[in-house]
Amino acid sequence: MFELIGISPVLLFGQVLIGLINGVFYAMMSLGVAIIFGMLRIGNFVHGAQYMLGAFGAWYLLHLPDLFPGLGLPSLGYWWALVLVPLGVGLIGALMERLFIRKVYDLEHAYGLLLTVGLAMVIEGIFNVFYGAAGQQYGVPDSLRGGVNLGFMFMPLYRIWVIVAGLVVCAATWYVIERTKLGAYLRAATENPDLVRAFGINVPRMLMLTYAFGVGLAGLAGVMAAPIYQVSPQMGQSIIITIFAVVVIGGMGSIFGAIVTGLMLGVVEGLTKAFYPQGATTVIFIIMAIVLVFRPAGLFGKETSAHQPSDIAAARPESILENGRLWLAVFAVGGSLLPFLVYPVFAMKMLCLALFASAYNLVFGYVGLLAFGHAAFYGSSAYVAAHTASAFGFPTELAILSGVAVATALGGLFGWLAIRRQGLYFAMITLALAQIVYFYAVQASWTNGEDGIQSVPRGHLFGIVDLDQPLNMYFFVLAIFLAGFAAIYRIVRSPFGQVLKSIRENEPRTTSLGYSTDRFKLLAFTLSAGLAGLAGGTKAIVFQIASLTDLYFMTSADALLMTLIGGVGTLLGPVVGAVVVVTMQKELATLGSWVIVVQGAAFVLFVLFLRKGIVGTLEDALARRAERRRRPADAPTAAPVAGDEVAAGKPR
Repeated sequence: MFELIGISPVLLFGQVLIGLINGVFYAMMSLGVAIIFGMLRIGNFVHGAQYMLGAFGAWYLLHLPDLFPGLGLPSLGYWWALVLVPLGVGLIGALMERLFIRKVYDLEHAYGLLLTVGLAMVIEGIFNVFYGAAGQQYGVPDSLRGGVNLGFMFMPLYRIWVIVAGLVVCAATWYVIERTKLGAYLRAATENPDLVRAFGINVPRMLMLTYAFGVGLAGLAGVMAAPIYQVSPQMGQSIIITIFAVVVIGGMGSIFGAIVTGLMLGVVEGLTKAFYPQGATTVIFIIMAIVLVFRPAGLFGKETSAHQPSDIAAARPESILENGRLWLAVFAVGGSLLPFLVYPVFAMKMLCLALFASAYNLVFGYVGLLAFGHAAFYGSSAYVAAHTASAFGFPTELAILSGVAVATALGGLFGWLAIRRQGLYFAMITLALAQIVYFYAVQASWTNGEDGIQSVPRGHLFGIVDLDQPLNMYFFVLAIFLAGFAAIYRIVRSPFGQVLKSIRENEPRTTSLGYSTDRFKLLAFTLSAGLAGLAGGTKAIVFQIASLTDLYFMTSADALLMTLIGGVGTLLGPVVGAVVVVTMQKELATLGSWVIVVQGAAFVLFVLFLRKGIVGTLEDALARRAERRRRPADAPTAAPVAGDEVAAGKPR
């Protein structure tokens, strides 16, 4: 039989074994994510960093004598790590929940995801500072060395242990959550906390312990993974996106779905490596796309029509900060002077990223859709523009338009697949779909893999203007930015834009008025993708390179960070955020890997303390000042009605 399929039994069963081991880790990690989401409604993006903490915890315990030579501490091996490290990581998770996570429970789900993204950047960034990209070795424990000869292959004992132990942990966790009184209390505490409090149960403590338990599972998976994979700061990044894809396929919040889907997809990934190695990195995301077409809620998830009103951006009165015509004039005049004040390449980077952030804000700020895959549009356009200019000799303007066309088409496809879901579902789906594009670029021959497309010719604009001249190139980029900014301003001020804002504020009401909200959201998402592609294609011509960095998910995080810092749902906010982030990156460049830590800290601080961003906060201050001026000095202040103080105190 094996001769018929052209593959040796050793290779086939070996890949199935590897897939089953990966599936165990997928199941354990997905289980933690599903518990935290199902119970707390938090998309725990920091889960990958907590998995990494588990692996490093095991490594630290093993090297205690070397780390603290003067204290005479003993080396604690693998079996001690299995007990101590999950408890330690769980305690760190409990502290994290107490200081940070708890503060976003009552906010729109997007804030929880944004907060955990920032925490992940801080933790992974700190470890990257001290350990770099190099991995640390962690040996297999002596008691689990060796293996079993099955005749057709040699199966290591440690891998048998991982499979058996992982399955036992998954089964026990499912039983506790679904079949015990404690699990019933946990589910009740998230659905009706007031009723649970009436029984004398400390709900905040229960929620903290739930988060700690989910985090502890990640730490346990990290310990078990340490002897198989290298212990490195990036090990969490390499698995967390796959984990979210697994959770989406199984159904967000489904405990049983996380276990079954994790194991199944691990085996499928292993079989794909045996028969078609090039597709192994993308098969999970392709399966996710197929499942979403027929089962938008996932294989084991439940359809829900509940809609949570978005508080990402509140409706604001018109102010000078929202006067697009005024700011177009300011940008035109100020932009014309900018290359004489700063280095032109720095100014062009600022303009490209400002356009990218503004494009992202169109769908995030004005529609309320938390997308996490805009790097796919930005990067794909950069690659297409670079390739058509380099390989086919396209004129600069046509190369950029080619990139925009591809990004727009991808936006339409991704939007069609994802638009039926909302909140965290939408964010995770767009993230996973973007990974398909990333892995395609890694393997495609025309993208040159990790080298990217270099030495992209700038060419001549309309065959006349030499864009190799820095000032000529700069003013071309300025013109593109002004055109993109004007288009976004026209969109949000049009009747179409007013419908988008209505969807953001109250989608059920907008539907009741006869609008096809899914169609409006899809069109807005596609327009946003096209404008992101315009920024990406322009960037490729400016810097004469398209690389995997353009497609990496951290590029999407940068767009999110710029929008958050400037002000979500404001016209000027993304531009201000881009200026702040680009300047910060330039000024902090000497810090090396600490830049990621600073960016992550900015995420955390803005989510916790300045959710309206710089421009949004300034708009509110101007609105309050205008209100005081309109109010007569002797006018009595209206007495607050019941509940006003609560509504006024709730962060928007």
